[in-house]
Amino acid sequence: MFKSLFLTLLVLSQSLMATPDWSRGVEIPEGQTREDIYELGDKLEVVKKKGLIHALKWPVNVTGLLVPYEPLKYFLEDKKNNPLRRLIERVAEGQLGYSDMDGMYDWLGLNKYPDNSQTNRVFQIPYPTANETYPEYRMGASVIRAKDFPNSSALTFSCATCHSGTFMGRSVMGLTNKRPRANEFFMMAKRYVPMIPSGFFRIATKASAEEKAMFRRTKRNLNFVGSVSPQVLGLDTSLPHVALSLHKRADDEYASKTRIPSRRPHQLESFVADSKPMPWWNLKYKNRWLSDGSIVQGNPILTNFLWNELGRGTDLKELEQWMKNNTKAIDELTAAAFAIKAPKWTDFFSESSIDLPSAKRGEAVFNKSCKKCHGAYEKRWSYPMGELDPVAKQIETTRVVYHKKTPVKDVGTDPNRWMATKSFSDGLNNLKISKWMKTVVVPQKGYVPPPLEGIFLRYPYLHNNSIPNLCALMAKPNDRPKEFIQGPSNNYEDYDQECMGYPVGAAMPPSWKEDRDAFYDTRKSGLRNIGHTKMFWKRDGSAHHTDGQRRDLLNFLKTL
Repeated sequence: MFKSLFLTLLVLSQSLMATPDWSRGVEIPEGQTREDIYELGDKLEVVKKKGLIHALKWPVNVTGLLVPYEPLKYFLEDKKNNPLRRLIERVAEGQLGYSDMDGMYDWLGLNKYPDNSQTNRVFQIPYPTANETYPEYRMGASVIRAKDFPNSSALTFSCATCHSGTFMGRSVMGLTNKRPRANEFFMMAKRYVPMIPSGFFRIATKASAEEKAMFRRTKRNLNFVGSVSPQVLGLDTSLPHVALSLHKRADDEYASKTRIPSRRPHQLESFVADSKPMPWWNLKYKNRWLSDGSIVQGNPILTNFLWNELGRGTDLKELEQWMKNNTKAIDELTAAAFAIKAPKWTDFFSESSIDLPSAKRGEAVFNKSCKKCHGAYEKRWSYPMGELDPVAKQIETTRVVYHKKTPVKDVGTDPNRWMATKSFSDGLNNLKISKWMKTVVVPQKGYVPPPLEGIFLRYPYLHNNSIPNLCALMAKPNDRPKEFIQGPSNNYEDYDQECMGYPVGAAMPPSWKEDRDAFYDTRKSGLRNIGHTKMFWKRDGSAHHTDGQRRDLLNFLKTL
């Protein structure tokens, strides 16, 4: 009895102040947000920093897939004499695409940590290292000590793999990563790791006995990981990754890992359901999650843990116990994700790049054509005497009025992603851990029309990245680019400031043509650029807006 009381008090002592309402149908009062979801007040910034460190350094120490860190470094960097490297390159019939750890991180699409001594506060990101020293790895790469292997460093991947991005050469926390290869990394692991005997791994990488045991457990857990490669760089296959991994397990309340994983066929092995992760700064406005709004209740951070760990072959009883024992870390990460703010146009570009009179006219166009779905954005220029402020002050959004309940709309965009949810929602809902988390998945017909803060750097657009920029979004479907390249975002040549997105056609940097992995073909299944047209075009094919009104709308969107 005393032990039970002690554990209860320990959990309570770890929790934060308020208890958010994660139930289905909860309403967010008009014009309010859940930015401070635990009502921390002055303590929010301190807790937010702790939460961001959890987002950068994966906190789940019972995770199923771990790469022994020091042996990996030796494998990559001792390339002349390493027999394991020679074996893999012979089987792969070619060289690896990298020859050291940083090259691997670069291939994975992981973003560099900013130099916090040289960046302004907007772009500072905490370092998840002792004494906050600059990490030797990139954002998303997570070097941890796992529960079962306390004496060895292990590499895994954190939230920042997909939820940190680069824009104009600057790393932005909470922005969708436009060029991740995490899914391909899983595919490579499934292809090559099983063929490596654990004893040979130990000899070839100078691994310790504990690191050998870590490698052996990862080999075992890979049997319960199902994955597919994205159709194009920049998209994510987390949904089929979770569905296929769940499908390999037993059909019981904890999706137990059987002696032999299921080999039954599953429709998502071939049905394309690629999508992109959503930016974190939208969370504060919403009460259902994912691009299709199919998570209708529950803390989205818990859902993130469950989906990630299903895709890593983790034992769900161990995961549930970890969640129960680590409420403080979960609350801190949740607080950080909800408190993230969207960058502003003037964080990257000068005030003079905003055509202020045009943007003000664009507000009226937006309110007539876009407000009903995407919410209203009150501007400081509307305040008494507001027009006397500097441009950067005038364009500030003072309040966002989004929906009390997050809507789902079917505006004719590619349906593959939401349709795929049907194939595994019941399996997820029936898990005992899902019931404890109070997470419920309900397939939706359509997608969430998201709040548009920071829309200028959230390209390419739509849930499947099929629209390269906002000019293309406003064009007739037949006039939208059929193909384009999702290049990097390092400098001004990589961005179309007028259309807010990728440059296309002759404006595209010539070097991008060499990046075939990033070539987007909208004629492929799941990648169609259809829909979202009625707000711009009438049934008879005539336009709702003049060319001038579209320019005004674009200028207004830059201010969000």
